[in-house]
Amino acid sequence: MKKRFGIDIDGTVTHPTSIIPFLNEAFNMNITLDDIKQYDLTPLVDLPEEEFAEWFLSMEPVIYSESPLAEGAKSILEKWQGKHDLYFISARGNHLLDITKQWFTKQGIIYDHIELIGTHDKIDAAKKYKLDIFFEDKHDNAVMIHEECKIPVILFDTPYNREPIPKGVIRVSNWFEAYTWVQNWLNKGGV
Repeated sequence: MKKRFGIDIDGTVTHPTSIIPFLNEAFNMNITLDDIKQYDLTPLVDLPEEEFAEWFLSMEPVIYSESPLAEGAKSILEKWQGKHDLYFISARGNHLLDITKQWFTKQGIIYDHIELIGTHDKIDAAKKYKLDIFFEDKHDNAVMIHEECKIPVILFDTPYNREPIPKGVIRVSNWFEAYTWVQNWLNKGGV
């Protein structure tokens, strides 16, 4: 039976290290993914929140157009194309829709829908599109989507999301593990 997949983009489809080269260059740092222990990057760069937000907004188009794919993302998403509806839902602002679509085209990733909601709160979008499962890298998003929507959420493990998770949020190391879990879930009827 065809399911509707909700899929975050940044840190999920794109590699979670995407922003690191830009941070290192702009702020004369030498960090790796292991140095990022929380989702909020402001403490790392030691800048006032407004200044960092200004820098990030100016760099978003470049970062998003140059983001590398997460390992396995393309091959796994290709396995699901046509068999399931792939809804990419991101906290990116809607002004980045063209850049986002260009990135998907450049990567050769087919999608049924892209929704840039401009906020990390994806619950309304998950409900609006009647999603059956969600893929995410932000811990609190994963937990809230699962609890509010009563759907399984695949959480891609990173150093910044290692807080405890409830049953129903499934931590995976990569897209290959995600695929295995999803296939087992689908074989059991996807409930």
